[in-house]
Amino acid sequence: MLLTGAGRPLEAAEVADPEPGAGEVLIRVIACGVCRTDLHVVDGELAEPKLPLILGHQVVGEAVASGPGADRWADGDRVGIPWLAWACGECRYCRSGRENLCERALFTGYTRDGGYAELTVADERFCMPLHAEAEAEAAPLLCAGMIGYRALRMCGDAQRVGLYGFGASAHLICQVAAHQGRRVFAITRDSGDDDKRGFARGLGAEWAGTAAEVPEPLDAAIIFAPAGELVPTALRALAPGGVVVCAGIHMSDIPSFPYADLWHERQIRSVANLTRRDGEEFLPLAHEAGVEAAITEYPLGDADHALAELRAGRVRGAAVLRP
Repeated sequence: MLLTGAGRPLEAAEVADPEPGAGEVLIRVIACGVCRTDLHVVDGELAEPKLPLILGHQVVGEAVASGPGADRWADGDRVGIPWLAWACGECRYCRSGRENLCERALFTGYTRDGGYAELTVADERFCMPLHAEAEAEAAPLLCAGMIGYRALRMCGDAQRVGLYGFGASAHLICQVAAHQGRRVFAITRDSGDDDKRGFARGLGAEWAGTAAEVPEPLDAAIIFAPAGELVPTALRALAPGGVVVCAGIHMSDIPSFPYADLWHERQIRSVANLTRRDGEEFLPLAHEAGVEAAITEYPLGDADHALAELRAGRVRGAAVLRP
């Protein structure tokens, strides 16, 4: 499925099979998660994609061939392709363990073709090992899970954690946080959304409701929704010393707020991309915690429909495409 320009429908197209270059692996796509980042690319809010572009950066696949010098994966291995496709390894960020901030980084499904396809190629060093039976349920772990984990790690040892926006990331990280013994508060948009509230409580949330109903101060808040107006709202919900972590790649403008809302050593942080270390830590933790991804599957040709359902908030958990 090809994106040819911002705001345009994806086009079903036959393209030449990709060939793995030096250090790359050719992967048969088993499933690819649909992420809100894909919406930001389609809508032009992330304004520098390669075009035409094959979207998709939560790829579960099977290695089928390797390029020159690539020997990490054997044919038949199950691998995951995440958002970070390549980092230079030379800049000050890469040298200090912050390859997510690499000045020349490349990103799957944005500056490199991704997984809304039958075949794709990836740098073998940036692929994640998956268990041999990994299927569509593993796809959301590769971005929603890994970004959510990075955001949770930024919360430090916070015990009362609020999750603003209970979608793909939040429903996975709710399970991890509960496994760690934290108290999870799921903040949903609509007071009448009993289904989403019950969904959150079933995954380990102690409480679920709207931002106006949060029953006690939070030690940390993770904002998954791309709504800047939630930042001052979440700040006001924090106990002294708490932190607001903005977990999205794009957010609407943050309205002004009085300094008193930030005072008492409250903090606001953002999450930018991810590192290989995030995956190496999160995937075993997700297995240990028994994390289960709730997914809705769509055929690859229905990618536009899946994106529309995500935009409208009608996806419970995560949307996943099957070639």
